[in-house]
Formats: sequence, structure tokens, C-alpha cells
Amino acid sequence: MKKFNLKNLDCANCAAKIEENVAKIDGVNSVSVNFFTTTMKIDFDENRSDEIIENIRKIIKKFEPDTVLEV
Repeated sequence: MKKFNLKNLDCANCAAKIEENVAKIDGVNSVSVNFFTTTMKIDFDENRSDEIIENIRKIIKKFEPDTVLEV
């Protein structure tokens, strides 16, 4: 399980959409986005971390363009 900060996350609905779509990424076992603490806890296949993190960034940009995933 890893924890990432989501800098500039300011939309609760967007946070829910991000969580829902990240959960669909192949290799992601579980994900939880906390809007109030602006964090994402995620369990994923460590062997595919670069690919998964890149996909997460694309999803974030789609729903909340000003939000930055801090790895």
C-alpha cells in the first residue's frame, strides 16, 4: 500500500471520479481517495508501477487538470 498526495485537489465529485477510474486500471488492487486530506492510498502491482502511475496521472488530468500527483 502506497500513499500519495494530491496537490490542489479541490473538487469532491472529481475525487470520487478519480477513485472510480483508478480502480479500473489493470494492476490496481485497491484505491481510496480522501478529499479532506487530499491523499490517495493505493495497492498495486509494484512491477508495473511506472505504467500505473502514468495512467493515474492521465485520469487526474481528465477530471481535475490542476491537481498534481506527488510521488
